[in-house]
Amino acid sequence: MSNTSNTDKLTNTANNVLNSIVGYQEAVSAKNEWEQHGTDLTELKGSVDGTVATLHPKRLTLEVSKIIEETPSTRTIRFISTGAPLPPFQAGQYINLFVNIEGVSTARPYAISSASSERNHYDLTVKRVDEGFVSNYLLDHVSVGQQFLSTGPMGTFYYNPLFHGKDLVFLAGGSGVAPAITMLKDILSRGSTFNFHMVYGNSYVDDLIFIDELRGLADQYSQFTLTEVVSRPPSNYKGLTGHLTADLLREVLGGIDGKVFYVCGPTPFNDFCIDQLKGLGVADKHIRLEANGAPKNPEKSPEWPNSVDAEQEVWVTVSGRGKFKAKVGEPLLNSLERNGYSVENACRSGECSLCRVKVISGNVFNPPEAHLRKSDETFGWVHSCVAFPTEDIEILY
Repeated sequence: MSNTSNTDKLTNTANNVLNSIVGYQEAVSAKNEWEQHGTDLTELKGSVDGTVATLHPKRLTLEVSKIIEETPSTRTIRFISTGAPLPPFQAGQYINLFVNIEGVSTARPYAISSASSERNHYDLTVKRVDEGFVSNYLLDHVSVGQQFLSTGPMGTFYYNPLFHGKDLVFLAGGSGVAPAITMLKDILSRGSTFNFHMVYGNSYVDDLIFIDELRGLADQYSQFTLTEVVSRPPSNYKGLTGHLTADLLREVLGGIDGKVFYVCGPTPFNDFCIDQLKGLGVADKHIRLEANGAPKNPEKSPEWPNSVDAEQEVWVTVSGRGKFKAKVGEPLLNSLERNGYSVENACRSGECSLCRVKVISGNVFNPPEAHLRKSDETFGWVHSCVAFPTEDIEILY
């Protein structure tokens, strides 16, 4: 085949792709019109901002339309929009849900568990957390018709076919199955050749979320493999038990070469899985981690100052605005919210940096989850959602 024929074939392919994009032909027509008659584009003033706001709104007003019992510890809360259509999202992303509980305004990020092709509602799947301030409220006190504010969809924990390949393994723990099932449905809908192996760990057999649906998908699609692992099984249980150790992963996966791993679950689950994957020789670039909140026991970190008791209290002074007592082992953002100080936030896991505050005096402990930039460290900024005051501090925000 001649070079000319190859060029023509590539041009036709490119044109077919472009013409399939919604709005492409309209944009070409507008461009041709401008070239013919000239324009200073004043007629488009504000349209870009309007389009961005539609696709990436800062706030959504949501209403609970349905509550679905999933397991004894878990419910899925279905939200619909009370205003503009819900913006699209990448399977695996989350929204930050704002709540007011007994006068305390706070928020928590929840992965969207409904399919990304579903545009009429968002499902948030909430699992009860021991002493969980927000999860217990959502499970015990929320009713159909109740309204909430949230951010738009955000986050980088999603499948990218250009970089992540087609041999995927998802290590899910507990409610970490929420982004997993959304990503799975999205990939299945593409109809491309790939392998998706979900290793789903949970404590109890009656607490496996979406398990009937997952088993049905595994039966229906040959490219999807489901492995269930229960750490606290009943005496007559015949499936895999224990934790997602390197030996278990090696056994069920049959090798790690060429695989990309997604990890999502409670923080201890995530930390354990990362250690096991690194023990197997998986490179960092082949591991995608969804952070899931601040460390529950920061004092167990090797970098924690030995002389500091996580249960002690210190003074937090908000420059020019007041002061309050805070427990050392509680994230600074949580204690700020409990005392009436509102700080913009989204991920609550140290990644988005929206909750940054400047430490004027005193010291805080920044765990590895903080992902501080060099400039933050140089000028005293911390991510308050994962910062722990280890002595009296003064902050500015």
